[in-house]
Amino acid sequence: MAFGAPNRVTTMKVAKHGPRSLTPQDVKDIVGDLDDAKIAAILATGANAEELEEAVAWASGESDVMGDLERPLTGKVAQLYDILMTGEEFPEERD
Repeated sequence: MAFGAPNRVTTMKVAKHGPRSLTPQDVKDIVGDLDDAKIAAILATGANAEELEEAVAWASGESDVMGDLERPLTGKVAQLYDILMTGEEFPEERD
């Protein structure tokens, strides 16, 4: 699967959202269109916007996030990554 890189608008939204828990609209703003089941699964992790943005970057294959060592995903970011990569194709276009 090919994934689009996070855009500048999404990155700014993450900073605005801060470490608080995500809302369904936050998920849509960061990831794009997802079905309700995936949104609910993402919310159930208790992750914040920064963690979701990192998972999206991993799903997009961004080398600057993975780094040269390509450290393994752990914790909530790993859970989010699994949710994003399961089932339906990850949205390529994000607003």
